[in-house]
Amino acid sequence: MATLEASVSPPVRPSTHVGTSTDGYAGDGESTWTIAQAAQATGVSVHTLRYYERAGLMREPVARAASSHRRYTASDIAWVSFLTRLRLTGMPIREMARYARLARAGAGTETDRLALLTEHRRRVLDRLHEEQRNLAAIDHKIAHYERIIR
Repeated sequence: MATLEASVSPPVRPSTHVGTSTDGYAGDGESTWTIAQAAQATGVSVHTLRYYERAGLMREPVARAASSHRRYTASDIAWVSFLTRLRLTGMPIREMARYARLARAGAGTETDRLALLTEHRRRVLDRLHEEQRNLAAIDHKIAHYERIIR
């Protein structure tokens, strides 16, 4: 089964350097992105990318070029994009960190990851239903004023 983080493709082109892992490609020949390109691809700031790394939110350590500059793989970009979805839907950083720890631990943690995401989904749905009720109240008031004005 494909995961969201595996299905996201970066909208910016990776570095065009050709060669070893120090100049634009991961060790296996995979294209990589600079931190600025990764920020553009994910829609988060360079500061946020650095914070995610410091906070232990990355699934795997971000590769470094010989110059020590970060080099993001397509997998890193997809992971950050998924983290961004979690954050935008209100998941606290501590839960995101727990999810990342479980993902790093790999096989055998699927039940815990499922439980964490299922609980988060429940909270998102609760907020969505509340927003729908709020929207209905606003629509009701708009209809009231439209009747008065017409």
